[in-house]
Amino acid sequence: MMQKLIAGVDEAGRGPLVGSVFAAAVILPTDYQLAGLTDSKKLTEKKRNELAVLIKEQAVAWCVASASVQEIACLNILHATMLAMKRAVQGLCVQPEHVMVDGNRVPKDFGVSAESVVKGDSKIIQISAASVLAKTARDAEMYALAECYPQYGFERHKGYGTAAHLAALRQYGVLPEHRCDFAPVKALLVQGKLFE
Repeated sequence: MMQKLIAGVDEAGRGPLVGSVFAAAVILPTDYQLAGLTDSKKLTEKKRNELAVLIKEQAVAWCVASASVQEIACLNILHATMLAMKRAVQGLCVQPEHVMVDGNRVPKDFGVSAESVVKGDSKIIQISAASVLAKTARDAEMYALAECYPQYGFERHKGYGTAAHLAALRQYGVLPEHRCDFAPVKALLVQGKLFE
């Protein structure tokens, strides 16, 4: 009997104050060799990067997608995350028969049977794989931003609202890549604190 093609889906970057939100979808073969794979938050950055390469090599299909800062502002972060997840599933070169999404929500109109799994990134190997691809893609965006704007320290805090990030925002102003509808950013925009 053929194994059902199951895609795992997870996101990265819902909480930060800057950049896109990413989602990944992954279908794994039955004979995958991914020792140590678990929820990306429990892995070191080095291990995540190593596993990301292996996942891409071994997956039956994988896709990483995102929703932009502009889309986050228009839709809100929850709906932008759902959009990124839909894009990731639709971008798979093999149509899954079932999708398992980390968390407690499934995007509407997925076009395929789907279920949400709370803490799925620790329980379902396909979701673990998706969490690694989403996180490494999101981190790559932060490293690229850090090269453009070294004074903000994106390579260290990855865009989260740390004390260092908030201090840089106050000192240097709001970038076009910042999420204008997130409270700390919005407050500075009201004051006219734009990057110059």
